[in-house]
Amino acid sequence: MSRRKKLFPCGHKGYGQRCHRCDQAQVAWERKKQEKNAWEDKFDKDPIDLRTLPRNVVFKARKILKELANRKNYREFHGKRLRHDRFVISIPVTRHYRLICRDQGNLLVPEAVISHEEYNVCKPGH
Repeated sequence: MSRRKKLFPCGHKGYGQRCHRCDQAQVAWERKKQEKNAWEDKFDKDPIDLRTLPRNVVFKARKILKELANRKNYREFHGKRLRHDRFVISIPVTRHYRLICRDQGNLLVPEAVISHEEYNVCKPGH
């Protein structure tokens, strides 16, 4: 006696009580949603807003911010003081992004991560 495949309401065919293809898709969707929520929750702990940046830039910026919070010198990240305002420090995050910090004596306060295009526009003389 041969078994007959059942047509599920979703349009898939199978032998079981539920459509396992749709169950797997639902589990994958929920896992992806949890990962996205975990990713979004991490932004609340950042000292500056990094939400609009690409993922790789966020990772590198967080690493630099963590090291700066642990009193590591900005020069170890190839950071430089700007010529027109010596209290502003530019630290390259990637080839296209810069972390802008303000020097307040013995403390570096991060202000923003901006693209290289924005960075070039905000500098006088360029």
